[in-house]
Formats: sequence, C-alpha cells, structure tokens
Amino acid sequence: MRRLILGLMAVMTIAGCERGDHPSNIGKPAPLFAVSDGTQTVDLSKLRGKVVVLNLWATWCTPCLQELPSLIKLHHDMPDIDIVAVSMDEDDTVYREFLTKRGVDFTTVRDASQKINALYGTAQIPETYVIDRQGVLRRKFVSAQNWTSPEIEKYLAHL
Repeated sequence: MRRLILGLMAVMTIAGCERGDHPSNIGKPAPLFAVSDGTQTVDLSKLRGKVVVLNLWATWCTPCLQELPSLIKLHHDMPDIDIVAVSMDEDDTVYREFLTKRGVDFTTVRDASQKINALYGTAQIPETYVIDRQGVLRRKFVSAQNWTSPEIEKYLAHL
C-alpha cells in the first residue's frame, strides 16, 4: 500500500511539473495586446523599454490572493518594474471593490473575455510572465510566488 501511495505521489508530482515546462514562447517577443475595461486601459506595446511583470489572476483565486501582498510590496520596492495584472473576473463591481479593499495600487485591468489568457496559453491562474525591456518573454512563473524573495528580486533587477 505504501508503494502504491508513493507511486501515486510521484506521478502527481511529475504531472504537476508539466505546467512548469519551458514554454515554447520564452525567448520570443511577448504577444502584444491592448485591453480596456472601461476604467483602465493597458497597451503592452506602450510598455516597451520597461521590465513588465504580467500577472494573470482573479479575485476568487486563492493562490492569487496569497501572492497579492508580495506583488504590492514588489511594486513599492522596485518602482522601475511595471506590474500589469490582468483579471479574468466577470463581475466589475466585485473586482473594483476587491482592488479598493486590498489596496492594489499597481496597474490592473479586467479582461472578462479572457482574451489575454488565451493569447498567452494560460489554462490555470495565477500565471505570471516576465517581459524584458525589448519586449521579449524571459520567464514564466506558475502558481503563487513570493515576489519579494531575494532570488526573484535579484532576477528582476538584472533585467
């Protein structure tokens, strides 16, 4: 029985790692998009020349909520990094109240149609892409991250 459980755990671990495989679009230009939710507009092409942390999330996503405080702190600690959070929330009122209640002060936009998720091949949130100053995708982070960890801050500072 123990072997069966260990075997199942190994299969689950391997399957979970598949989301972390090297995406085929890393090292290539980031797919460009422009999205507006009636309050905020984001045009990725206008951010060329800046390092962008593109976070795909939703207010109802528990791992998204777990990483939110570190994204806010990253925004304050490294103001040269542009954080762009694209929410897939459908309800605009819930989304806006969430942003106010949580004190989200970096760029966020709501994309209820999930066009950005489809463009980037995101099936499960949160997923975050790091785009360099030339507009090239450099890294994909899957699931919640501690954006203020020394490793991530060092990585972002070198871009």
